[in-house]
Amino acid sequence: MFGWFLALLIGGGGVALSSAKVIQQGNEALVERLGVYDRKLEPGLKFVIPGLERVAYQGTIRERVLDIPPQPSITRDNVSITVDAVVYWRIVDMEKAYYKIQDLQFAMVNLVLTQIRAEMGKLELDETFTARSKINDLLLQELDEATDPWGVKVTRVELRDIIPSQAVQESMELQMSAERRKRAAILNSEGEREAAVNSARGKAEAQVLDAEARQKSVILQAEAEQKAIVLRAQAERQNQVLKAQATAEAIQIVNQSLKADPNAPEAGKMLLALNYLEMGSTIGKSDSSKVMFMDPRSIPATLQGMLSIVDNGKEG
Repeated sequence: MFGWFLALLIGGGGVALSSAKVIQQGNEALVERLGVYDRKLEPGLKFVIPGLERVAYQGTIRERVLDIPPQPSITRDNVSITVDAVVYWRIVDMEKAYYKIQDLQFAMVNLVLTQIRAEMGKLELDETFTARSKINDLLLQELDEATDPWGVKVTRVELRDIIPSQAVQESMELQMSAERRKRAAILNSEGEREAAVNSARGKAEAQVLDAEARQKSVILQAEAEQKAIVLRAQAERQNQVLKAQATAEAIQIVNQSLKADPNAPEAGKMLLALNYLEMGSTIGKSDSSKVMFMDPRSIPATLQGMLSIVDNGKEG
């Protein structure tokens, strides 16, 4: 009796152990009952009915990376290129991912390759290098829509390498080399032009400065000459004033002497005659002078005549 009980206990324990299922964190499991999908098991300790139920599939719902190998493509301008990519995706509906498609990863690889060839065929070669971000966004949108019936969410698509054929690469290198030489020639010509402009501008500024300096020099010289003329005129006027003052003082002295000395009139007459002769000498030294002819033997008579003129002037 005890043996039957022990056997029953052991059998029940085995059945309990076989019905217990542990689902790891980040995974989900699908349970079928009599060959038909029944429910989905979340992470943790779960139980199924032995003989009636079984775990048909258990997989991760974490994000995965799908590596797309290099594949040949043809651009719109008939250039052969090789493209590879990386796709980030995850399962959002485990039931659809298991029952809607037989080999999910194989189907996704072929779908990505088809979409890449289609997008490359819409672009020219130069556009494939400059519009990579745009291509990534288009591929992401198209792949996400295409895999939605499979319970898959595509989160990111990145094109890694776009490699033209060897002949195209050599042609591109020649083109880039010619472009670099063209840019160098343009930069060199622009530098020469800028240097010529700077040189011409410098010469023009130097000429302007030289003209301004000459103008200032002429102005300063004219101002200096003007000041010199003014100073000479002032000196001449002052000299004439001093001479006039001296003459007035001399006349005053002579008048006083005439009043004080009875013989002074005779001396004054002689003095006037001598002044007349001195005036003739001065006229003779002038650049614009006239020639005066006088006989030396007639000088006494001339003096006598001048004295008589002075006497008549005095009497009158």
